[in-house]
Amino acid sequence: MGKTAIITGAGQGIGEATAYRLAKDGFNIAVADINEQTVTQVAQNLRDQGFEAKAYIIDVSDREAVFQLVEDAINDLGELAVFVNNAGVAFIDSVIDSDPDKISRLFDVNLKGTYWGIQAAATKFKAQGHGGRIINAASLASVEASALQSAYSASKFGIRGLTQSAAKELAADQITVNSYSPGIVRTPLRDSIDARTAEIKGLSVPEQQANCLTEIGLGREGTPADVAEVIAWFASPNAAYITGQTMLVDGGMHFS
Repeated sequence: MGKTAIITGAGQGIGEATAYRLAKDGFNIAVADINEQTVTQVAQNLRDQGFEAKAYIIDVSDREAVFQLVEDAINDLGELAVFVNNAGVAFIDSVIDSDPDKISRLFDVNLKGTYWGIQAAATKFKAQGHGGRIINAASLASVEASALQSAYSASKFGIRGLTQSAAKELAADQITVNSYSPGIVRTPLRDSIDARTAEIKGLSVPEQQANCLTEIGLGREGTPADVAEVIAWFASPNAAYITGQTMLVDGGMHFS
């Protein structure tokens, strides 16, 4: 068996694009997602194209399930090489009106889910004895908080800090930990963000999307494939000397 890349939230959007991209680089792909229909279809599509892939249905907020995912993927596909903590959720509302249950669920998935993924992957990498790559989904909202996305921004700031802390601890084991920060990328999640934001602002969805385009230096939205290229680089030998970093993938929305 070959080397395995586990990708959470791989049933659609950036996670799906990453599954295809890492498969092309020779990884066996553990396609993990909470949505049984989409995760099964992505895995089947990969196999139809001649790649090794298997679907795993998982809620990343369940720590025990994340650890079991690592064991199952290794048994099915081979030694773990890359773990991509891509799964995430978002909701749009004001700070005052944000629902406590939505806030709790968002932190459970985005921040705790990433924490469990780091723990599970690092534990296995240490046991394997020759390092590995952990790659986390941050966001433009991890370096510049977004209005109407207070909980989401807080979770992504947390992921950026978690990435740095884990990188410092795990470097001695040759485990690198990095994160990617997409800006506006057209995915089903982004569709829901635009719809709710437009509703709150009293705009049409096309007006909301047009307003966002004015913030992007390169003049277009990102694609999942744009982000997948950065993730693939972090997973490649070319990034062997990079750890603790967060890379913006935003077309020129923020400079630092």
